[in-house]
Amino acid sequence: MSHPSLTFAALVGSRICHDLISPVGAINNGLELMAMGGPIDTPELNLISGSVQNASARIKLFRVAFGVASAEQMIGTPEIGNVIADVFGKTRYHVTWAGTGDVPRAEVQALYLALLCLETALPQGGDITISGAQGDWRLTGSGPRLADMPDLWACLSGRETPDLSPAQVQFGLLPLCLAAMGKTALVTPGETSITLAF
Repeated sequence: MSHPSLTFAALVGSRICHDLISPVGAINNGLELMAMGGPIDTPELNLISGSVQNASARIKLFRVAFGVASAEQMIGTPEIGNVIADVFGKTRYHVTWAGTGDVPRAEVQALYLALLCLETALPQGGDITISGAQGDWRLTGSGPRLADMPDLWACLSGRETPDLSPAQVQFGLLPLCLAAMGKTALVTPGETSITLAF
């Protein structure tokens, strides 16, 4: 991320995630301590526990997707797969992680942003597959309905960025992240599926 505004935004993202992970972790620790005293299998505590686990997983994903990415730092494929499984494991999305080898954090950032793009593209849920290795990635999403958003797909290919809502910020960040690596996204849309490759 070499663009000054993008770097500043990434610092903000990192700070927010850093400050949120501690209280979310404390809530989770409190629930674990309560469980040590006896069963806490009530609907209310199950709701709290599930929400805390989801928040923690999302923060881990957001920390990489929207935070500062070091080109030198590597992330192992098991860690990437665990984060994806924790975020999407109990949702209407079935995400298959088939990456291999250690991956530079900057590439993981692009992968997570692309994954968030596909999540937006499949409003009714669906299947997402991520495959490849360092320097060569392919993400394919398919489902019962693909959202109609040609301007957003066009901006991933390096064309003019449309006005984005907060829920669409990943579409503006992904091409900038890829450009910093000397790459662009190849977008191949279909009626019920879409593929992103970079």
